[in-house]
Amino acid sequence: MSRRLVVVLATLVAAGSLHAQTTPPAWIARSDADSKILLDEIVRFSPESASQLGVAGYDDKVADLKPGVDERSRAALVAAKAKLQALLATEKDVNVRQDLQILVRAADEQIEGIDLNRKYLLPYNDIGELIFSGEFGLLKDDVAPARRASALKRLQCYVGKTPGCTPITELARAQTTARLGDKALLGPYKGEVEQKLANTPRYVDGIRQLFAKYKLDDADGKAALDALDAQLKAYDNWVRSTVLPRARTDFRLPEPLYAYNLKQVGIDIPPQQLIQQAQLEFVELRGMLQVLAPTVAKAEGIDAADYRGVLKALKKQQLGKDQVVPWYHEVLGRIEQIIRREHIVTLPQRKMQMRLASEAEAAQVPAPHMDPPPFVNNHGEQGTFVLTMGNPGTSTDGKSGDKSQAYDDFTFKAAAWTLTAHEGRPGHELQFAAMVERGVSLARSLFAFNSVNVEGWALYAESEMLPYEPPAGQFIALQNRLMRAARAWLDPMLNLGLISPERAHDVLVHDVGLSEALARQEINRYTFDSPGQATAYFYGYMRLQQLRLQTEQTLGPAFDRMAFNDFVIDQGLLPPDQLAEAVRTQFVPARRKH
Repeated sequence: MSRRLVVVLATLVAAGSLHAQTTPPAWIARSDADSKILLDEIVRFSPESASQLGVAGYDDKVADLKPGVDERSRAALVAAKAKLQALLATEKDVNVRQDLQILVRAADEQIEGIDLNRKYLLPYNDIGELIFSGEFGLLKDDVAPARRASALKRLQCYVGKTPGCTPITELARAQTTARLGDKALLGPYKGEVEQKLANTPRYVDGIRQLFAKYKLDDADGKAALDALDAQLKAYDNWVRSTVLPRARTDFRLPEPLYAYNLKQVGIDIPPQQLIQQAQLEFVELRGMLQVLAPTVAKAEGIDAADYRGVLKALKKQQLGKDQVVPWYHEVLGRIEQIIRREHIVTLPQRKMQMRLASEAEAAQVPAPHMDPPPFVNNHGEQGTFVLTMGNPGTSTDGKSGDKSQAYDDFTFKAAAWTLTAHEGRPGHELQFAAMVERGVSLARSLFAFNSVNVEGWALYAESEMLPYEPPAGQFIALQNRLMRAARAWLDPMLNLGLISPERAHDVLVHDVGLSEALARQEINRYTFDSPGQATAYFYGYMRLQQLRLQTEQTLGPAFDRMAFNDFVIDQGLLPPDQLAEAVRTQFVPARRKH
């Protein structure tokens, strides 16, 4: 099945137990029943996402790439939308109505995505990544051991060793071949195809390592793994001979597709307006970094006056592989003390989980991220902060692999402050754990998901911690915010043909101070990995800060930061306009009575 149908599910990050379980309001059960109408239709086409979310009964099943999948999935979405619209027509509860509107909009956008992609793009699947994702979702330490056995069954289906299962490489090849004759369709971007081909061996090795770790590499397991290796090699050879000649050299998407991407991530203003706002923020932040640079230089004993020189010197304080996770946990402890002392937000009692990414994970997600536990039917599983130390091809030991692909952006001491605040506390971990723990409806946690809603909070969380960090931590927090502002104007300018990749690279390396490896990853992100997504950090942050200021002005002395932050988290992933309405109609009246 096309990944666009399940992009919300596949990219969702969630966390486990935050507080003691609370009994959700009665309306949430009704809303979740409505959500199930749409969820059931989506997960049957993408069982891998169902497994990741915790939906029972899909662990041994694989993605539907059979002929006519676009038509079938579209019809299923249209039918689900009609049912939801009928419920909306008679629903009286304001909260359930709001959730139904979210669900209808989610179905609409998924339908629009199918139509746009069929109109403009030749279908092409990265099967290695799809299979790794499906296997990795079942082969983790916090997955119930009884579920892990399904990883072998799923792999056997992927390679056609299960009755009724056709090798998924054959289905993917047939899907592309069926539309090769339509010369009006754009092939995938050449750089994207080459990157995916290079990653395939990493995915195969990653799956073999997981099978060995969880003792699934018996005779049946080895036979399935060998079949996988052979089938993926054959598929990639076919991609080189058939898909690469159709690949385009211009990364830019047709304008309607890029506009759709922006809408999908939550951008509701024209890209030209976004560029202007982000450029102003970029200039202001660059000035703030220069103002702070002498203070940091003095505190750290650095002989440099320009902020770029100070950043280079801070990056030289690199941590060894065995020091990274302990240092991040030490910084987390300090952050938690600050949060409690300053009454910023309600904290959990449990410890945060963190680990370094494997090479296969780095191939799949070449950036720090949260690895999700089950979101549905969560039994206390926790999310994990995963630190990626480089692009695919580098190694986590810092001694092997292609060292030119290694990052120096996340493994020096000062970087831990803002990255922990973003991915951990009070960022993503709290945000998503609350959705599991406090009984947020599926519509607000799952189907309202977009990058503006998600990343806006995480960048806001960074800003909440910034005043209390040491000078070097503050400096890197501002540098990270500078990167988010750069993203918000470089991404649309690249995709609108207003700047070259070479010039964008220079901005990221010279002005933002990224490593060469991370700058390359960022350019890939804007041009073909996920065009439009990187703009959401800045825009989501701006919208949330505006709401915060408006609320402060409305309430005056009655405003309470901790109460506001807890309320925002409690709302799940409401879009900015709906979140603002909830604050106006619920939070403000409650605080006035307080």
